[in-house]
Amino acid sequence: MKLLPVLDPLAEIRRLYFTTTRATIEQDFAKALELLKTMPNEEVRSRATVFMHGLAQMRADWNRRDSPGKSVASNRGRKPPRPE
Repeated sequence: MKLLPVLDPLAEIRRLYFTTTRATIEQDFAKALELLKTMPNEEVRSRATVFMHGLAQMRADWNRRDSPGKSVASNRGRKPPRPE
């Protein structure tokens, strides 16, 4: 299947934010960073801030829970709360 080019980086970052999982967070975060770099100016990038912060928080929370000595069984598959 051929993927179409992303026409709206903000829409793709938003999609990644809502669909990322513990298993895909590293790849999704890296892709979001690359998309952020394609945005033409600070005004446009600022609109992606809430999604980037959310992805970074999920990544940090899931990495902390996956560290040795922490129990992840009760949190497996759960996403941290979304910012409002």
